[in-house]
Parts: sequence; C-alpha cells; structure tokens
Amino acid sequence: MDELMRAREKINKADAEMTRLFGERMDAVKKVAEYKAERALPIFDGAREADVIKRNSALIPDTEYKDLYIKFLENNMKLSRSYQARLYPALADGFLYVDGGARVLNVNADGGSYPVYLGASILCDAGKRFDLDRRTLVVTDGGVPEKYAQEVAGQSKEAYIFTVPSGEESKSLDNFSKILSFMAEKQFTRSDCVVAVGGGVVGDLAGFCAASYMRGIDFYNIPTTVLSQVDSSVGGKTAINIDGYKNTVGAFLQPKGVLIDTETLLTLDLKNVRAGLCEALKMALTSDAELFSLFESGDYLDCIEDVIARAILIKRGIVERDTRERGERKILNFGHTVGHAIESATHLLHGECVGIGMLPMCESKIRARLENVLDEMGLPTSADIDEDELYSYILRDKKASGDRITLVYVKEVGKAELIEMPTEQIIDFIKQNGGIQ
Repeated sequence: MDELMRAREKINKADAEMTRLFGERMDAVKKVAEYKAERALPIFDGAREADVIKRNSALIPDTEYKDLYIKFLENNMKLSRSYQARLYPALADGFLYVDGGARVLNVNADGGSYPVYLGASILCDAGKRFDLDRRTLVVTDGGVPEKYAQEVAGQSKEAYIFTVPSGEESKSLDNFSKILSFMAEKQFTRSDCVVAVGGGVVGDLAGFCAASYMRGIDFYNIPTTVLSQVDSSVGGKTAINIDGYKNTVGAFLQPKGVLIDTETLLTLDLKNVRAGLCEALKMALTSDAELFSLFESGDYLDCIEDVIARAILIKRGIVERDTRERGERKILNFGHTVGHAIESATHLLHGECVGIGMLPMCESKIRARLENVLDEMGLPTSADIDEDELYSYILRDKKASGDRITLVYVKEVGKAELIEMPTEQIIDFIKQNGGIQ
C-alpha cells in the first residue's frame, strides 16, 4: 500500500508540474498564433512538427516509452493547432485580410508552401510580397497591357521582360527554348527568379521554364485573367503543347507566391470574363452547391472577387490533399476531357470549351440547369466537331491511360464522382448524355 501511495504521489507531483507547464505552453501557442495571424502564415507547419518529434523523442532513452511519448507530442500539437484555429479561424479555413486590403490564403502543397494574395490595386506591392531583390525574368504576352510587366520589373533589382505573342500557340517548344536561351544569355543563376504576368498560357510557359532552368529556380505567378486567377493560379502545374495537343510536356512546380490583382480584369472584355468564370462554375458543380446557386441567380459578376476567392479555396483544399493528381484532384478535370478536344479542333476560348465539355458529364436534370446558366452567361452549349476528330483528340488526352479513360461525372450539384471506362466507349457515352452538337 505504501508503495502504491508513493507511486501516486509521484504522479500527482508530475501532474501538478505538467499543469503548470501546460499553461506556459498554451500561452506560447497563443503568441505563435498572433505572429502567424499578423503575417498570414499557415497554422500547420509539417517541418516544424517533425523536428519537434525527432528532437524530443531522442531524449527518451527507454524505448518502451518512446512510442507513447511520440503520441503524447502529436496530441499536444494537435491540441495547439485546434486552439490556434479557434483564435484565428481564417488561418485554418480561408483567406485572412491583411495590410493594404489584400486577402491572403496559404497553400501547403507537396513541393512547397506559398501565399496567394488577392485584392484590388495590389500589383504595386509585388516587391513587398515577393523576393524580387535579384535578377528577375518577367514573362508576359502581347495581349497583356505593358504597364503590368513594367510595374513588376520596376520593383525588381535587375529585371528583363520577355514578351511572347498572345494565344495558345505560344505554349510551344520554340518559345520554351527561346526563353531558356535568353536566361542563359543573361547569366541567370539558381538564385534568380521568373515571374509570369498574364493568363494561363504565360503561367504555364513561364512556370515550365522556371522548373527546367538549372533543374528549377524560383517562380512567382501574377495571373491577369479570370481563367488564370480562378484555376491555374493554384496547383503547381506547368506545361507546353506539342504538335497541337495541349499540355503534353510539363512539370509540377509550386510557385513561391501568387498575386491576384482584380483591377487587371478591367481591361478584359465581357466575353473573356464570362468564359474564364467557367472554371469557377466547374468547381461549383463538383464541390460547392452554394456557389452554383450564385451562378444561377446571375449575381456572379457583382461579387467576382468573392467568386474567385471561393474557387481558390476549393482548389487549395483539393491540391493540398492530392498535389500529384493521383486521386481526388482528378475532379478538377471536370469538362476538360471533351473540352480540351474541342479546344484543339476549334477557335473557341478555353472556358467556352470547358462549358460545353461539362454538359455530357452531368446527370440530365443538372445538365438542363447548366445549359440555362451557360445561356444566361452568353456562352455556347454546342460545338461543330466531327465525332472521329473529337475521338482522335481524346485519345491523346493526358487523362487517358492505355485503353481506358477516367471521366468526372456529376450526379448531384456540389459532388463529383470518377468513372473509368474503355476509351472506345467515350463517344457513345457522350452521345447518350446529350452530345455536344
């Protein structure tokens, strides 16, 4: 009995000390949360937590207790994250407003963590948001107002502007080679960076150059179209086209930062704005029923910054869970299997092609609702393309694997499922679901 009492007394003393230390620890956790909130840093820091476990568990000599102690540490850190999220929900669940009226979202993807800045008239803050105190290559295209690239270049220590023609054709092996040769000529090193200023074409091309030059240098993205702001701004995909087929050659490279200035959208015509919003419409159908209702109400243009923010939040969550597109991320291809084929064979805009491509990938009642939305947006709901030609382009789609292809299908607004089928059945499937003509 005395032995039991002595053991319990030791436990009581240890518990009292642990209670005191717990209070000190949570006070420090609160300070950390305040620091993160001021700088819009993410709550979760995987590298830090791994270091804490490795360093502290090494202090436990008894292997019998080590596994238990690791669980103790993991539970402590989980509790700390929960407390920080309670103090600052925006750090865990969405955008945080910071200085200058910008909203900041942190993306924690396989390959790197980075901030996304969203707001109006924030291009002038690029030098504060990004590390441009070095040699910087600003890649843009002829359709983007020159002042945007010049604004970024003017905030860099040593900047060069490389302009490619506007249009999908610029995502070519020739331009890829020219940019790399230009960087070598200007003696860019691994310590320098590339900044894309423009739409998805520029982002894909510049990002692939950054991923390839000296096996990878820092890349920043400043998307200036609705399409690139809601979709390609997040995810780390870069690519060029080969022989008329989209995104055949590319790499994953997470940017070091993304800056979305909604003022740049004022230079776009309404057709391009609405076509670009098809990517947000895609995410609404697969992941956010409330956002789809906003499109059905017709109010999407009046709150376009919030639409962009919601689309990025959806993509952020998917990318963080499946950076390399091994599972869930495939739902972001909704409308793209058919859409890319149409885009390769016509002169329609990418967003228009995705809109058409989504229609045969919906249950009939949803397809009717989507048609109404596309009609209200002034976007096409059909394309003039021969079945054989459509099939030939689908065969070259990245989502095809051998003799099978994975399609994204929506039976209920806000939810998507993956359907795998023999590639030879794809045309019949499309015809049975309303076709594209």
